[in-house]
Formats: sequence, structure tokens, C-alpha cells
Amino acid sequence: SRLAITFTLTARSQALLSLVVDAHTFNHIKIGKMKVSLFLLALVSSALAEIAFEDRFDKDDWESRWVQSTHKGAEAGKFAWTAGKFYGDAEKDKGIQTSQDAKFYALSAEFKPVSTQEKPFVVQFTVKHEQNIDCGGGYAKLFDCSLDQTDMHGESPYKIMFGPDICGPGTKKVHVIFNYKEQNHLIKKEIRCKDDVFTHLYTLIVQPDGTYEVLIDNESAQKGSLEEDWDFLPPKKIKDPEAKKPEDWDDRAKIDDPEDSKPEDWDQPEHIADPDATKPEDWDDEMDGEWEPPMIDNPDYKGEWKPRQIDNPEYKGKWVHPEIDNPEYDADEASKLGKYDEICKIGFDLWQVKSGTIFDNILITDDVEEAKRIGDETWGATKDPEKKMKDEQDEEEKAKAEEEQKNSEDDEDEDEDLDDIDDEEA
Repeated sequence: SRLAITFTLTARSQALLSLVVDAHTFNHIKIGKMKVSLFLLALVSSALAEIAFEDRFDKDDWESRWVQSTHKGAEAGKFAWTAGKFYGDAEKDKGIQTSQDAKFYALSAEFKPVSTQEKPFVVQFTVKHEQNIDCGGGYAKLFDCSLDQTDMHGESPYKIMFGPDICGPGTKKVHVIFNYKEQNHLIKKEIRCKDDVFTHLYTLIVQPDGTYEVLIDNESAQKGSLEEDWDFLPPKKIKDPEAKKPEDWDDRAKIDDPEDSKPEDWDQPEHIADPDATKPEDWDDEMDGEWEPPMIDNPDYKGEWKPRQIDNPEYKGKWVHPEIDNPEYDADEASKLGKYDEICKIGFDLWQVKSGTIFDNILITDDVEEAKRIGDETWGATKDPEKKMKDEQDEEEKAKAEEEQKNSEDDEDEDEDLDDIDDEEA
């Protein structure tokens, strides 16, 4: 007999999982039909991807899902729903934009709690600094369920912080910060963010095996392991405190040749009196003092003598301090890095000098490939038309500026002609 089971994944995954199992095979190895069913259900359950949160801001009801913090009071800036001054699609590119200069922004949304213990964790969103930002953040924070959204602020504890940050020419980086034992740890590697005015896609992938990857515009920008690229844990190895370099250890590769000696005529003054100089005829010793010839570089000066170098017959190489296992290192702790029991809120907690940043296409899922597909479906579909529209706007502005400049020059020429006529009449 043949048992056929078909499962359809979520509409967003657009995939079909078909499993055909020969029950006779399992019976042959004495596995009952009940165990077969349980096995298949477990397999399918692990294969199904979950989208914990997604907001494309395609409707004007976004404020019903997002909570504005009141912590900063009058210093808090407001988000506006817009596609900006240029876009690839007037509706699809609508997002939430910082709308007031020199303000704090604190906005968050809640979703069904997810754990990063056993499945991949993916957070993804687009950022568009159409104001050509000079100083301000474009990052998101992930919180556990204890966050009071109405009081969210810069000191609110978070689990993960991810996204671009720009301030002047010196800071143009992507933050990847994890909270570990109530301390926030920054990535040691440098990840440069995009600093133009166009929309860019930022993706953080955290795997249960302790590895990570950062994508910018669906291309890998950095990857590695949490243990190696953050200072969460003390080092595995430390220098042996009991070890010392032996007193007779000679680590000089070269030494002075004991057979070499300084030539007798080596020592010469660095400067000598110019032999070609003569005392000026009008020099008065009583008035000008005793005449002395000017000094010049001595062509026979050889500098400081140093004996030639030879290989050291006693050289033992560079002494390397031996290492031992660090008693403070805990391998079990390494397996817990980046793993949180619950994450259920995402927020933007920012300060911007110049407003205008648009956030859009926010996604939290456990499916890496699905995130890439959605990235292509959203950002990927509108990035080229967005650039085209911006280029056209720039060309129009350039032509307008040239026309205004030409008109201004014509007006100046006309004024000069009128002045000439007035002068002639006078």
C-alpha cells in the first residue's frame, strides 16, 4: 500500500511540500502506521516556515498596529505615512517617515512571541535616507514581551539592535548588537552601510548553531560566528601565568660582528669651514667682530659607526608564551549566544538631526529563503524605477537651474545696455 500526504505551505512561501511514504517499507522494519504518522507530522512541522510579523505599510491603518511612546513628550517626533519625494511605486513604496528635524523617535509594534532557541531568526526592513542624512540612526530594536511600548526610550532594555547608523564622515556603519547577561555587545567587525538617498534592504540572519549573516540589498555584507565576532565570552586560551621566558633564551636574530672594528679615519666632523670662502673686503673686525668662514657639510663625514651584523649562532627564535585553557571559559555558555526565549516587539528608537528617513517592508521570520524572496518582491521590484524617477527629477532641476542662470545673465546684460543708453543721453 502507498500513503500519500500533501501539505501546502503558507501563501507567502509559495511552495508545495509533498511527501510520499511507502507504508510497506516501514512495516518491513517493524514501524507501525501510528509512528509513521507522528514521524511525518514532526518532519512537516519542522519544515513549515513562520512569518511572525510583516508590515508593508500598504494601507493607512498602520497606526492601529504601532504604538507611539510618550516618554520624550514635546521632544518626540512624529512619523508620516508617505512614499517620499521619489519612488518606484507610489503605493508599494509607502512607509513611515521621520517628519521633524532634531527630534527623538520612538515607535513600536507587537507580534506573537518567537524564540530563537531552535530555529533561524531573520529580521529585515528597508531604509531610505532621502534627505541625504548627515547624522541619525536607521536601526531597529527587538524586545521581549516586558517592554512598555508607551514608555519606550533609549535606555529600554532590548535583545537585538540592527540597522544602519550615520553621523558625519566618520560613522557610516551597520549596528549588530546583542544583549548578553544584561550587557549590550557590539560586533567587532566593521560593516559599512549605504549612505546615498535611495532605498536599501537590510537583513540580519541568526542561526541556532551560533552563526550569523548580514545582507545589504540581498547580498552578503558580513558573516561569521557570534562567539568569534563579539566579546561575549572570555577567551578560550590564556597565557600561562606560570610560564616565563628562560634567562638564557636569546631571541636576537642578528648580533654585532665581534671581529669588526671601526676604521681609524672614520671619525670626521659633520660640518667644516668652507675652504672656498673669503673674508669680504668691507669686513671691519672692530665693527663686525672676528670674521669666521661659513660652515658646510663635510663630504668625508660618514655618520655614526656601527659594527656590521651577523647571524646570531645562539639565536633560538622568538619566544612564544605558552597558553593554557582559560578556567573562566564556559563552552556551554557559547551554545547559548544569540538565543532568546521570547522576542515579541520591534521598535524604532532614534534621534535624527535631519528628518526624512522612510522605513518599510518590515519582516520577522524563521525562513531565510522566504525573506530573500520577499526582499526581491518588494525592494527588488521598485529600486530601479525609484532611481529612474530620482534621475529624472535631478535632470529637471538641473535644466531649471541653468534656465534661471541664463535668465539672470540676460537681465544683467539688459541692465548694462540701459545704463549705456542713459550715459549717452547724459
